[in-house]
Amino acid sequence: MLGSHGFMKTHKWRDSIGASINVEASGTAGPDLVCQSGPGSWPSEVYAESAVYPMAHSAAQDIFPVIPGDTDYRIFSQDHGNIPSLDIIFLLGGYYYHTSYDTLDKLLPGSLQARGDNLLSILKAFTNSSKLQSARERESKAVTNDYKDERAVFFDYLSWFLIFYSRRVAVVLHSIPIVIFFVMPFLLHFWDPRSRSCFAIFYDFVKGMLFHAAGIILAIIFPIILSILQLFFSNYALIWFAHPYLAFLMFIPCSLVGLLIPRTVWDCFPLSQDVSVIKKSEEALAEEARFWGAFGFYACLTSAYLVAGLSGGFLTFAVSASMIPAWIFFSLSIKSSDHQSLRSAVFYVIPLIPCLAYSVYFGGFLTQFLIEKMGMMGAVPPPYGYYVPDVVVAATVGVVTGWCVGPLIPVCSHWLARFSILQLLSHVSVLALALSSQFFPYSNAAPKRVVFQHTLVTTDVNRIVDSSYEFSVVDSNSLLFLFKYAPEVAKELHIGQELSFETANMSHRETWMGIFPVSLMFSQSLKFPARSDGILKRYRYFPHLSNYKPHNVSSDKSRRVYLEFYLGDLKEVWVAVLNITGPLSSWSFADNMLPAPETVDGGPPSYILRLSGNSQRNWTFWLEASSSDDLRVEVAVVDQVLDDEAKRLKSLFPEWADVIAYSSFMSSYIF
Repeated sequence: MLGSHGFMKTHKWRDSIGASINVEASGTAGPDLVCQSGPGSWPSEVYAESAVYPMAHSAAQDIFPVIPGDTDYRIFSQDHGNIPSLDIIFLLGGYYYHTSYDTLDKLLPGSLQARGDNLLSILKAFTNSSKLQSARERESKAVTNDYKDERAVFFDYLSWFLIFYSRRVAVVLHSIPIVIFFVMPFLLHFWDPRSRSCFAIFYDFVKGMLFHAAGIILAIIFPIILSILQLFFSNYALIWFAHPYLAFLMFIPCSLVGLLIPRTVWDCFPLSQDVSVIKKSEEALAEEARFWGAFGFYACLTSAYLVAGLSGGFLTFAVSASMIPAWIFFSLSIKSSDHQSLRSAVFYVIPLIPCLAYSVYFGGFLTQFLIEKMGMMGAVPPPYGYYVPDVVVAATVGVVTGWCVGPLIPVCSHWLARFSILQLLSHVSVLALALSSQFFPYSNAAPKRVVFQHTLVTTDVNRIVDSSYEFSVVDSNSLLFLFKYAPEVAKELHIGQELSFETANMSHRETWMGIFPVSLMFSQSLKFPARSDGILKRYRYFPHLSNYKPHNVSSDKSRRVYLEFYLGDLKEVWVAVLNITGPLSSWSFADNMLPAPETVDGGPPSYILRLSGNSQRNWTFWLEASSSDDLRVEVAVVDQVLDDEAKRLKSLFPEWADVIAYSSFMSSYIF
């Protein structure tokens, strides 16, 4: 993002750009997904018309802003230039992403070819479009509807084709289901005004909606309960991480049980309509109430998406739109067969097949993507952090199961909610729970991410005052798990079986300053003593910060401190981070504009400065203080070189652990 920011701030071409495509990755390969598009609907419209292998979901735009990550898309489309842009990511392969296992052989065959075909076609479409405008043209011409920040709705169907419609069309389309839900009681009353009350019909519909909502909620709660139980009986979390099918095997059956339970107690709650005066059987009225209740549930969700201004309402709109022809087919079939016959159930299911296929397709990709991401979501602090990844995956599987099977429940629950089937599903869940305890959560195809930092605290330019090895992980299986199943590492670090977080030396978050803000993902990091002989043999001089000319004090008592930053003998510097606390009012970086201050673990507000890579010359800059109080500058320089002892320690880790290792040179200064 530094490159894109620098380009948009300084390059002579910046005002000539009419559109941008940010080619990103959230994994190593797989389908290309458009996860963000804007401003306006034009970029997604171009993609819809030109993509050879379309895969895009406007619902991703609802989720992406809350994910702790960012891309160059923001620089081009939001911060600078308001350039119409697409953000395209590789969706799968998150196991290897940013690990040493991310090699060419991990690319899925055809991934790069498909991406190239898509990009070539999209680039041609952008350049040939009459709406392509430079920055000056966008500013000089009247702003059209295409350049308003209207979130269009777009989604692909099984990567065969892309469906696209504007926000204004979505307002009309997505409002239809809720209108139908409220109009149907009046229509049914109109067809039989003597025996059917529209209020009684509506009450039954609401009853059906509440029962369907209860089923969806239970379909989410039951897998969550099972995941928590599994953690009580297992020695570790993320049991499904290297074996995603275990998540489906454990959570889908119990989710189905939760989805079907409300149907088993339906008969305990009588209908509001008087069956004795209506020319319909009680079963027919019950099916009608269950169907329109489920339809109303999806219609309400669609309306909620619409009111919230989100773009994911097509997910529930597609379900409610598919249920209408399914009900028509079912109503026609029961004229020649019984309500509870297999023939009528088949007639109901057939029109739902396209919608169900899409639900399985979308839900499967979503669950697999989420499972892969759980290995790098960060270690949430205890005591609840241990449960978070398993609960999240269980809840996601429950939501997907409810979404895929929910439309079938109004009619097919007669066949599915039998005691024998519920018993079978429960047994499968328990069996999967027992089976899962035999699996290890990691493998070299799904490695555990470990961060290994050799911390060297220096003073002056050639003295080391402290040396230590620091370890952290980015998932819910803590370092205690790591050292238990990596005995050679534990032996090398002189770790006994009695190791606990209460007795061990904890690594404080400020010692990970060199990789801030990644360090915010760490919890319960550990620290072990280390020798510094190898580093002293390799380097004569270490990073150092000093004054290169006297302070300048102005009439308003503010003072300017002139500093020179020397990187020493370090040759493979990745980044240098300066953490500045005190009365800082300005600096010589970023057009003299300070960023938002950071606060870590309740400490004082500070300003973070990052200097990337090595430099042939020393860095010179100034800091301005608004008063005579001290400015404290803490420096951390990340060097990608390890000494021989640290290299040997890294080599002792098992294959299922991917270790990111580096040296961090830290020093503190007061000016």
